[in-house]
Amino acid sequence: MSTRTVIPIGPYHPLQEEPELFKLYCEGEIVRDIEWETGYNHRGIEKINESKTFDQVFFVVERICGICSTSHPFAYANAMEELARVEVTDRAKYIRTIIAELERIHSHLLWVGLAGHFLGYNTVFMWAWKYRELVLDVFEKITGNRNNYAMFRIGGVRRDIPNAHISDIKKMLEAVKPKVDLLTGAVMDDPVIHARTKGVGILTKEDIIDYAAVGPTARASGIAIDVRRDDPYAAYPLVDWKVITAEGCDVFAKAEVRLLEMYESMSIIDQCLEKMSKTQEGDIFTPVKDIPPGSGFGRAEAPRGEVFHFVKSDGSNSPVRHKVRAPSYVNIATFKKSCVGQTVADATIILAAVDPCYCCTERMAFAYDFFSGKQTMNGLDLIRISHQKTNELKMKM
Repeated sequence: MSTRTVIPIGPYHPLQEEPELFKLYCEGEIVRDIEWETGYNHRGIEKINESKTFDQVFFVVERICGICSTSHPFAYANAMEELARVEVTDRAKYIRTIIAELERIHSHLLWVGLAGHFLGYNTVFMWAWKYRELVLDVFEKITGNRNNYAMFRIGGVRRDIPNAHISDIKKMLEAVKPKVDLLTGAVMDDPVIHARTKGVGILTKEDIIDYAAVGPTARASGIAIDVRRDDPYAAYPLVDWKVITAEGCDVFAKAEVRLLEMYESMSIIDQCLEKMSKTQEGDIFTPVKDIPPGSGFGRAEAPRGEVFHFVKSDGSNSPVRHKVRAPSYVNIATFKKSCVGQTVADATIILAAVDPCYCCTERMAFAYDFFSGKQTMNGLDLIRISHQKTNELKMKM
């Protein structure tokens, strides 16, 4: 039996923008097994929200993820509007959809740049991130911010897009399309990129179903799931677009899906802007007086896949329970299936292919015994032990 070498990726590693630990058990250059440890970046946002008003929660969940800073408010708004039985105006739906699709473009551009960096194509990295600035310019014109846009509220949006700005926004977006054409051509035609990504990190349709993967990770394996179509919300049922899929099941297919999705996003935005010009300015929210007791479920299609929010109300001004599930929570787990049997040199791009976000994913439930699998302590026990140590130190001083 050959000797296995353990190669740790993390918890702090140049590959990862956030702390997480992956242990690769390798025989020579081949990865034979993987262990994944989470919990390094847990911020307790769900618990924090129980002490916030329903409106304040928007600003908290917007900061769950910097790249998906509209996806979480979108899902939360959908949950709250189901709970409060509120219907959003068409103009607000168009504005929400525009913001969400701009975010999808800038997120996918960011991913393309990082993928180029992991493959050794730093020129692609610099191009993609430079062109992403054009999208952030549009965000700044619409919201005043280049990230964390603070646009959502229960019943609609906080700021309108004046009809007089629509033509300017369209011109700004027209400058993005040739840049996306350039990047798409570079990826789809480069033989080295094909050699480095085709047949690498395979996830079959059965694997996607077994792991309940979502977003481009699932669509790259031919699974046509998309919350925007399957559970329509905002303006998505009011415009024409299609779900992008690929059949390659590999890293290249994931790149292909994201590149082609950007064209769909630009088309959706253009249609929303056109339809907005025919609606009344200022009609951007439905007033909400009280939040009744009950619960609401909200879903949204983030750039990485389905975001899910559950909110429970007791009739007060704050949630008594707020549950968040981000797409990376299920997508990162597929790394064990897609990387085992591959070479160490491919591990970075395979992990990057699911576009992991660790701050969205962090959870801590309890400590357990590795050999028996039995729970040894929970969060309260850890706090008790911490207090006990503090008291012991006090006695010695």
